[in-house]
Amino acid sequence: MTEKPVLLWFRQDLRLADNPALAAAAAAGAPVAALFVLDDDTPGRWRWGGASRWWLHRGLAALQRALGDRGVPLILRRGRADAVVPQVAAALHAGAVHWNRCYEPFAIARDTTVKATLRAAGIAADSHNAGLLAEPWTVTTGAGAPYAVFTPVWRALRAGATVPVPTAAPKCVRGLADAPAGDTLADWRLLPTSPDWAGGFAVWRPGEAGARAQLDAFLDGLDNYGGGRDRPDRADTSRLSPHLHWGEIGPRQVWHAALARAEAERAPDAAEPFLRELGWREFAHHLLYHRPEMTERPLRSEFVRFPWQDDAAQRAAWQRGRTGYPLVDAGLRQLWATGWMHNRVRMVAASFLVKHLLQPWQHGAAWFWDTLVDADLANNSLGWQWVAGCGADAAPFFRIFNPVAQGERFDPDGAYVRRWLPELARLPAPLIHRPWTASALELGDAGIRLGADYPRPMVDHGAARAAALAAFAEIKRA
Repeated sequence: MTEKPVLLWFRQDLRLADNPALAAAAAAGAPVAALFVLDDDTPGRWRWGGASRWWLHRGLAALQRALGDRGVPLILRRGRADAVVPQVAAALHAGAVHWNRCYEPFAIARDTTVKATLRAAGIAADSHNAGLLAEPWTVTTGAGAPYAVFTPVWRALRAGATVPVPTAAPKCVRGLADAPAGDTLADWRLLPTSPDWAGGFAVWRPGEAGARAQLDAFLDGLDNYGGGRDRPDRADTSRLSPHLHWGEIGPRQVWHAALARAEAERAPDAAEPFLRELGWREFAHHLLYHRPEMTERPLRSEFVRFPWQDDAAQRAAWQRGRTGYPLVDAGLRQLWATGWMHNRVRMVAASFLVKHLLQPWQHGAAWFWDTLVDADLANNSLGWQWVAGCGADAAPFFRIFNPVAQGERFDPDGAYVRRWLPELARLPAPLIHRPWTASALELGDAGIRLGADYPRPMVDHGAARAAALAAFAEIKRA
């Protein structure tokens, strides 16, 4: 009897270590073929954006090389995954298909269909957890309901739940010798063509090796994270978010590595602030699983009535970093150039769009989705709803970030602003976060023509704050 091969379906799990689906496929002892499907149809408006596609191209190239070193072919196909996966499995005469779970609502529906189709055809189909510390349905209240706030989820992860120890990559995988041909990465044209975009993406090293190197570099300064994570002028954050999103490293690997480093340095509390951020990522995915509407609609129903202002010109100025508030503009220019923005600046920039300009948070979420290399549906949706005050465990709407005060506190010397707004580089620190208060002489000495080289503020902070609070009062009265 001919031995039936196993098909391994990759998605957002582009790694070999701590990959339960790969481990299961290898353990079967049968020849293994891998598959990645570029499915632009199933996600609808949440098809991967431009920055994600850039990352995907390089991440898949790295995965293809790693699998090739083990003799495992990676088949690339384009189309609806619910059709392509069963087709490829049938063509291979596969006995089983393994994959790791995704938690977006469209992915859950798609995977349910794929599993039913395969099993109806007599092909075993099994999914695994590679992307979360704990499954969303396992962290619940005493009554079995999902938590709506972060703290009990964090307590459960930190105290009650045991995070499994990550596993190494399988030492031996039998690759399928005669796998069918597929597309090439070049066929998919994932790389950007705009000459003024993605110029700074070279700071990233997509792939499993790059993820591990980034983790190691971060852990060397782990004790700086708690005090420096809010400083965009410092390199104290992990920058692991795109690697985690694409599954080039798993949260279990990061969790245990951080704990091990803190223990080795005899500083048991050093890892705690960072682990808490992993917990927030977990909360976002659990919430998306239980409340899939959060990608489109506010979780607090009264915000459906909020009197948003849909101004395309203002939104375009915000997108390109031309608001006249240096910290906001520096963040949005960093985003455009590198596909990433420091988290503190993300909050300030998002607050400015929602509360200074009264633009719908969904527009900001869509812009981040297209331009972030770590664009993650759960994190992006939770983050924007948090800033807008309309989500689970959100900041109150009346908490409105002052972009000048935030800049002076978290970028006190103006190093971050100087890096991303070179036109302001010659302003002294007391003026760099509020250049409109500089005298004509000070502006002249810095070589700045306000309104030409750098814009005046789009709105006055005090007036914008008053307007936002008045709008909020409207929905409270309704």
